[in-house]
Order: sequence, then structure tokens, then C-alpha cells
Amino acid sequence: MRSSGFLYGLTALAKAGSAAYTLSDSYPTGLDFFNKFTFYTATDPTNGYVTFVDKSTAQSGGLIAAESDGSTYIGVDKTNVASGSGRKSVRLTSTASYTHGLFILDLAHMPGSVCGTWPAFWTVGSDWPNNGEIDIIEGVNLQTNDAMTLHTSDGCSINNSGFSGSLSTSNCYVNAAGQSSNAGCGINSASSSSYGSGFNSAGGGVYAMEWTGSYIRTFFFPRGSVPSDITSGSPNPSGWGTPAALFEGNCNIDSHFGAQQIVFDITFCGDWAGSVWSSSGCTGKASTCNDFVQNNPTAFDETYWRINSLKVYKSS
Repeated sequence: MRSSGFLYGLTALAKAGSAAYTLSDSYPTGLDFFNKFTFYTATDPTNGYVTFVDKSTAQSGGLIAAESDGSTYIGVDKTNVASGSGRKSVRLTSTASYTHGLFILDLAHMPGSVCGTWPAFWTVGSDWPNNGEIDIIEGVNLQTNDAMTLHTSDGCSINNSGFSGSLSTSNCYVNAAGQSSNAGCGINSASSSSYGSGFNSAGGGVYAMEWTGSYIRTFFFPRGSVPSDITSGSPNPSGWGTPAALFEGNCNIDSHFGAQQIVFDITFCGDWAGSVWSSSGCTGKASTCNDFVQNNPTAFDETYWRINSLKVYKSS
């Protein structure tokens, strides 16, 4: 048997020599962006205090828009006291599905670190969790650092090495013993400019998620540190250094991750933001998460995505 050090060296060499990528799919900006997505309008599966609206309702209500600089705006109702199932918001699912690739999102703004909010940018397969879920950007309430997570069926766990963030949980199985329900395997970013208000104060930035048959990894680049090969449209992760998150270990990636669709959403309270309300630093605002979200529409002025570009690349 060869030493683990030797095998680790081979893995590192394979990553360092990974091929450059060529463009597979480029999402248009402005209102045309939404032509490549469907609007989810069913009940929130995470039990959020939210009403997901259709395209016409979102556009007439100002929840989606084309900004003057050509970027794409995705937000929530920040005018009205909420009623019914909750505050109006948008959840988008791409019409296209992808298997492996490099997903690069350039954001001018993401939902800020605001009590009651739970935004996410992620990918998901059919028959959840059997075809996996990859959470690229996610957080709740006053969170400052991005939470990157995989959710899978049984038999997938990751190593605590090869990334700059900090491991929160190592078993990707949604019902893993000894972990909270649906915790998955999680890595928290080391950067306080990777999520929410800190991200916006720093001028935004770029997220890149690389998915291969051997590993899944996520990179975060603040606005002033985006690699030139990304801006030139010829991305090559081999020159990007240590990723924010590396999901690799005792896990056959291809058996746990099938074709994925891209999702943007903003929900409120629910299974995560609501369940940690009492420990989130938000309890001084209202006794419950739902109560705060319902009655304070102007609190969500910063709860929006502003997308400069979204591109998907395939290995060349």
C-alpha cells in the first residue's frame, strides 16, 4: 500500500494540473436573466415564513428588475406588512441542468446580514437528497461568514484538510447520527467579507464552484482580488490557490451527485433562521422570527441579490 502522503501528493498534483475550462452557458443580464429560470410558487419546503410569487407578480411588485448598469435585481417585498404564508419573495430554479463543471457568479450585492433572512445560492438534483445538493452561498440572520455545505444520501463524508475555512460537520448524509437534522457536511468561510453585509461593504465579489468526479470545491474572491483568467473568460482553477471549501474524502462524488439545477432564493425564518432566533442576537427586535418579519418591511431594504454575471464552464 502506498503512503497517504504519496496519495495526497498525487491528488494535489491532479488538482494543480486540472485543465482550463471553456464556456458552456452564459446567463443574460437584466430582465432576460429570468427567461432561463422558472419561478417556484409552492409552499417553502424549509417551512419559511414566505410567499414565493410568480414572474408577473414579482415584476409588478418590484421584486425583480433590470438595473441601470445592466445587472439583475432579485429582492423581496420591503413595503408591506406581511400576511398569509409570509413575506413575498422569489425562488428561481434554472431550466437547464448540469453534470460537473465550473459555476462562476459575479455579485455586486447579496442579501445583507439581517434578522429573519435566509438567502441562498445553490444547486440541487432531483429526488433529493439522492442526487445531492451543493450550497455555495448561504446564511441566516446576522451571520457574517458564508456557510458552504453538501447534502447527500448515506455514505459520504469529507476530510478536514485542503481548504482555508473551518469544518463544522463532516458527514454529508442529511440524517447523519450526531449531527443536527439535515446539517450535511459544512465548511464556514474564513472571510468576514464572504457573506451578507460584509460582502456588500467590500464591493461584492466572485464565487466559483468547481464540481468534478473527484471533488467539489468553492472559491471566494473579493472584488479587488478576482483572478484575471476569470475576468478574461478563460478560468483555470489550478492557479487560484487554496479554496475556501474542499469537499473530498470518503465519498464517491458521482454516486451522490446527479444532474444539478441552479437555485437562487430568499426565505425567512423557517427551519434554520427561525430555529436559531433565540441565539442569533435578534431577540431584542421581536419575540419570534415570524413576528419580526411580518411587521417590519423596511428592515429588508438590503435583502436583495444584484447579479453582474452567471456563467457555467465545462472542462476542456
